[in-house]
Parts: sequence; C-alpha cells; structure tokens
Amino acid sequence: MRFGYWMPVFGGWLRNVADEQMDASWDYTKRLAINSEKWGYDLSLIAELNMNDIKGIGAPTLDAWSTAAAVAAVTETLELMVAVRPNFHQPALFAKAAANIDQISGGRLALNVVSSWWADEAKRYGLQFDQHDDRYARTSEWLQVVEGMWREEEFDFAGKFYTTDKAICSPKPVNKPVTYAGGESEAAKTLIAGQCDAYVMHGDPVEAIAPKIADMAARRAATGKPPMQYGMAAYAIVRDSEAEAQRELKRITDVTDLPAGYDNFDQWLSGTQLEREMKINEYSVSNRGLRPNLIGTPEQLRERIEEYEAAGLDLLLLQMSPQAEEMERFSAQVMRREVVGA
Repeated sequence: MRFGYWMPVFGGWLRNVADEQMDASWDYTKRLAINSEKWGYDLSLIAELNMNDIKGIGAPTLDAWSTAAAVAAVTETLELMVAVRPNFHQPALFAKAAANIDQISGGRLALNVVSSWWADEAKRYGLQFDQHDDRYARTSEWLQVVEGMWREEEFDFAGKFYTTDKAICSPKPVNKPVTYAGGESEAAKTLIAGQCDAYVMHGDPVEAIAPKIADMAARRAATGKPPMQYGMAAYAIVRDSEAEAQRELKRITDVTDLPAGYDNFDQWLSGTQLEREMKINEYSVSNRGLRPNLIGTPEQLRERIEEYEAAGLDLLLLQMSPQAEEMERFSAQVMRREVVGA
C-alpha cells in the first residue's frame, strides 16, 4: 500500500471544528511537506478550489498550482498529485506550466483531474460551468490537448471545446505525469477507463470498494490499455486504545449548529450523481472519509488496510487533524516506518 495525504490547503478537514491548529499558509505547508518525506509518505494530494468549502467561502485557501511549484522545489521524493479543473485552465497553456513544474520536481508531478462540481464558484469567477455529462466531454478534449502537447513537437487539435494550431510545449515533462480521476457516474467511469491512469474513490467500506475496483478493472481491460492504479480517500484516527479513538471520533462528529461551509456541501451533493445518499453526520469529514473506519488501535488499522489491499487498492489518501502530529503518529504506529534523519 502507498500512503498519501491531503495537503491542508483549506486549514483543515473538519467542518465543525473551527481551529485545527494547521493554518492555510505556505509556512505550514512547507514544513509538512518536508517532514512527510522523513515520515515515509509517498504522495500528497493538493486540492484545487478558489474558495474554501471546508471552513466557509471567505476563509483562506491556498492556490493549488503555485503551491505545487513551491512544494516541488523544497522536496525530493514526494509525488505531487495536484488537482486541476479543466474549465479553469486553458489546456495548451496549462500543459506548458505543468511541464515546467514537473521539471522543477524532477519528474514527480501527477494530475488529479476533477470535472468541476461547484457551480457558484465558476459563476463568481466568470467561468463556464457545463451540465454533468458535458463536463466529462470537456475533460476528454482537455486531456487530449494536454497530453498531445506533451507528446508532439507541434500539436494541432480541433474539437467542440478547444482548438490548437501548431502549439508548442518545450521543455516537456521529465516523465508523462500520471493522471488520476474519480467519479461514480457512467460518463465519469467511461472517461477514466479510457483516458486516465488511476481511479480514485471517496471513502467506503471494503465491501463497497471491491466491486468498484473489479468493475473499473474490467472496463480498463476492454480498452486494451495497461491496468490502472486504485486510490481511496480516508480519515484516520489512531490511538493506543479503541476507547481513546472513539472519544476522538465523537469530538469531531459532534455537529450541533451547521457551520459556514454547509451551503457548499449541500450544493456539491446537488451537483453530483453519488451512488449512495450522504448522511448529515458525515458532513463533519469531507470525501466520505469516515466510511472506511480507519479508527482504532494500530493493529486494527493495519488489519483493515490489509483488507483493502486484498481488494486491489493501491493508495490511501489520508486526512487527519491536526495533520502534522497525526501523520507522524500514523507513520510510527501504523506504517511503522523509521523517521529519516532522526
């Protein structure tokens, strides 16, 4: 299993805990990224939103791509899985910027392609927001342009959404960045099986994740392309006893008044085609992070992670709070990796 983590670009992941002791700042991000390599983490997911959907739209949120360039310059081994919404980035120009970040990192850039869900954000920034299936049609063209720019010396393209005429990307990426994407609609699954390298999922129990992986593996095999990787979001709480872990769970899920970010959460639900209804008590943690139940003692967490590995999962994308302290604990007690340079 590879272990990744969500960079706390929103100042945390708990919608009903105001201060998680990890501010949305470059200083915190830099220290966390450098230390995460020492703790043995493989990857960091840097989410892209221009408004804060966790703490409320007016709260600070770091820009994903300038943050990624900075993190690339201060790390050595960390894979940088950076989210990108096609309707926010002209693909030919994006291909050049992303290739430059890949050069800075020495070939560690990866994309998390997100077909946007937040209509109000697009409206506020004056950008096009397509209906559900059109979002995936746009993403398909967008990927063709980006990858064509990375592949060809001069790239021509004429589609419904984008055109290029002998466009040039030089220098090119050190390696073609891995493309991760997620989605539960038929349009999303068709796109990902045909054009992406990895499928990432919201958190769910292993009995729900296993058939999703089997389905996507079959879809992928039908395309004749190499097998995909599979990742899942999860929120982790590790403690010396199960009782301690359950006390922490109660603390973070004790929702009394709906916080400032609830309207954004409600809009996200209305703009997606999730296969299962979300519950209000899951509002406290994003991306269905509590469903995998990575909550308990180190032994309990290792046992559950082994079950996900047996189902075909390759990557865990972890959220914790406060991120630095909990990541260090998780590394020592669950991953059992020695701190580099300690």
